[in-house]
Amino acid sequence: MGILNVTPDSFAEPASRLDPGRAVDAALAMEAQGADLIDIGGESTRPGAQPLPAEDELARVLPVLRALSRRLRVPISVDTYKAVVAREALELGASLVNDVSGLRYDPALARTVAELGGGLIVVHTRGRPQTMYAEAHYEDAVGEVAAELGSCVAAAKAAGVPEDRIVIDPGIGFAKRPEHSYGVLARLSELTAAIGRPVLVGPSRKSFLREALGDRPAVERDWGTAAAVAAAVLAGAHIVRVHAVGNMIQVVKVAEQIRKHAMS
Repeated sequence: MGILNVTPDSFAEPASRLDPGRAVDAALAMEAQGADLIDIGGESTRPGAQPLPAEDELARVLPVLRALSRRLRVPISVDTYKAVVAREALELGASLVNDVSGLRYDPALARTVAELGGGLIVVHTRGRPQTMYAEAHYEDAVGEVAAELGSCVAAAKAAGVPEDRIVIDPGIGFAKRPEHSYGVLARLSELTAAIGRPVLVGPSRKSFLREALGDRPAVERDWGTAAAVAAAVLAGAHIVRVHAVGNMIQVVKVAEQIRKHAMS
């Protein structure tokens, strides 16, 4: 999954992609590099980020989505927790909604996805971006993340989303300190087995990597990201969400070969 942040304040990219033409070019380049789907987001959800009004998010996302729905061959995901944004995006041709709140912020989101026949990614988190680190207390991070994601899946199904359209994401960096994110990656196969749904992992350029790499800028964390991506694939991840698609394609292909031979 290639990340297309249509925001002025992405933590992980050196230049803004608010200009629709620049965003479209970036998405087409990621597709050419081998991305299997593109995730478009108009609101930053990094720790400490302030919420964005729906009308502002729509103004950022919809022009890009309109252009890409006619040009991309791969599916499009919209990264939003708002039902009104999800509705507009799905009606314009997006295939799935990537909800970083795990259905906690907008009760109407799951019903909207179900009504329009979209897929749904539920991401584990606690609290809001401004408070998520205060919520990062676990006795057993993997067990608690699995249980809370299981509740998210149950809520989606209760709202009418078919189980075979639901993907789970353990939320690397969301309401997790570095030790929790590394712990989830180390035991990802347990989480996959516990819930029984495909797993998306999004470690790309995130701050937990500083625990190993030191305090370097996000755009210089791709080697660390590659290690996390390889670990995720070896542990059974079905989708990895990344910025540097061209480089991470190589990582995924080699990790897949190792995993295939380990299982043979």
